[in-house]
Amino acid sequence: MNDQEDYKSINKQLWNEKTEAHVDSDFYNNKEFLAGKNSLNSIELNLLGNIEDKSILHLQCHFGQDTLSLARMGAKTTGLDLSDKAIDVAKQLNTQLNLDSTFICSDVFDAPNSLNEQFDIVFTSYGTIGWLPDLNKWAAVIRRCLKPDGKLIFVEFHPVIWMFEYDFSKFKYSYFNDGAIIETNEGTYADRNAPIKAKEISWNHPLSDVFKALLNNGLSIESFEEFDYSPYNCFNNTVEFEPGKFQIKELQGIIPMVYALSAIKK
Repeated sequence: MNDQEDYKSINKQLWNEKTEAHVDSDFYNNKEFLAGKNSLNSIELNLLGNIEDKSILHLQCHFGQDTLSLARMGAKTTGLDLSDKAIDVAKQLNTQLNLDSTFICSDVFDAPNSLNEQFDIVFTSYGTIGWLPDLNKWAAVIRRCLKPDGKLIFVEFHPVIWMFEYDFSKFKYSYFNDGAIIETNEGTYADRNAPIKAKEISWNHPLSDVFKALLNNGLSIESFEEFDYSPYNCFNNTVEFEPGKFQIKELQGIIPMVYALSAIKK
C-alpha cells in the first residue's frame, strides 16, 4: 500500500501528535475556554443564528472546543474526528464542563456507519476538506447525515491560500486538485516549536469542486461569502489589522483568506 492509499492512518498519526501539542497551547487557550469563552468566530456565528434545541453534527471536530461551544449555545451536538486522542480529550472536556455532547472517533467517509440519526445542521470549519481526497463522497456524507431541509454550515480557508509557499513569498501549489500533496513538516500551526516532525497527506480543492460536489448531491447553496482575513493567526508573516483579524503582510486586502457558505438539503 502506498502513502496515498494509506492517507487515513498517516494523517491520524499526525493529528494524534498535533492534539498533544494543541491542548495546552496558547493558540487554543483551553483555560479561557473552560472558563466560558466561546471558541466560535463571528463568521460562523452569523451563519448559524439561533441554534437552541437544534441537533448539530460537527465533522472533523478536533478536540471539541467548537462542538462544546455549540452545546453551550443550546444545541444538541455530536462531534466526529479521525484522531482518537482528540476524541479522548473532547470527552474529558465534555465531562469537565458537565455538558451532554457525544463524540465519535471516525473517518468522515465512515460517518453514516457510525451514526444512527440525521441532524438539523452539519457544521464543519477551518482546515477540514484539505485532508479529504474526494469532495463528492464528502458531500454525499453530508446529505445522508442531514434531515430533509437540514442545513450545512461550512467555513474554510480559501484555496488561494494553499497555493503559496509557507512563507507566502511565491506560488508553489496548483489552485486545482492535481492529486495528493505528500510532505513532512515540523511543528504545528498552534505551536511552531512543537517537537513534531511528521508526514502529512493533503489535497487542494478549488471552489468549483466544492460547489459541484454540493450541487451534485442535492444540496442547494443558500449563501456564499469570501473574506480577506483569517480569524486565526495560523499562517506565517501575518499582520493583525483588527483584534482577531489577520492578513498576510504585503498582501493585506489583496487575497481572499476564508470563505463561508450555507446549503440546504432539498
